[in-house]
Amino acid sequence: MPLRQGAPPIPGEDTGAERSGQSETSDVSDRTVSDGSGRMVLMVDDDPDVRTSVSRGLRHSGFDVRVASNGKEALRLLSTETHDALVLDVQMPELDGVAVVTALRALGNDIPICVLSARDTVNDRIAGLEAGADDYLTKPFDLGELVARLHALLRRSAHNEQSSDSMTVGPLTIDTARRLVFVDGERADLTKREFDLLAVLAENAGVVLSRQRLLELVWGYDFDVDTNVADVFISYLRRKLERDGHSRVIHTVRGIGYVLRADP
Repeated sequence: MPLRQGAPPIPGEDTGAERSGQSETSDVSDRTVSDGSGRMVLMVDDDPDVRTSVSRGLRHSGFDVRVASNGKEALRLLSTETHDALVLDVQMPELDGVAVVTALRALGNDIPICVLSARDTVNDRIAGLEAGADDYLTKPFDLGELVARLHALLRRSAHNEQSSDSMTVGPLTIDTARRLVFVDGERADLTKREFDLLAVLAENAGVVLSRQRLLELVWGYDFDVDTNVADVFISYLRRKLERDGHSRVIHTVRGIGYVLRADP
């Protein structure tokens, strides 16, 4: 079971069998924990106990839920039905969670994704996030934390849809509508996470952002204080944006963080 011992029990649990690939509903009177606003979440895990406990908890938090037992089924559902967010396990047979995320991003699908995994090293987190996941939650976890993270992902997704279509900082042109980046007119190929990080820096151009603030704005939650995730992704961006003689645009402010500006 993915929930930590000591987590508050989910009220009104039922014993009805889950229906893979179908929307799971509950009585209106049961949906009292928090407001998911009827957003549709696809929950993917090969462990039936995890699927049942997590999907039930999400329903009681106001979300509508569909479930899938493997990556292939998840891709099929995502290609035929509309979903607002995806929660999936990393370690699954045949097609694992990272492969699912990679496939979705390659198809241009920007659905908010939270991956679940028992692996909790920084390298494991980086692998999941670099593939294009928006959040990474380690098992066991509290249901309330998953719900809070889903709300944060959905808020950021709505904000991105409403933000300006284009930003220019020095040689950089950032097309937020099409999620494209150009350096002196030449396209730079970024992963979803790299683009999200650059967009945050551009929206705050000239403002020094601490590593912790970048984690909050881009990943939506706190990593361990000694993590180097932000530094790793900054280095990825620099390799792609500042190569071939292009001037430096991402500057390090020692002891604080990073700032995007055109001048040295």
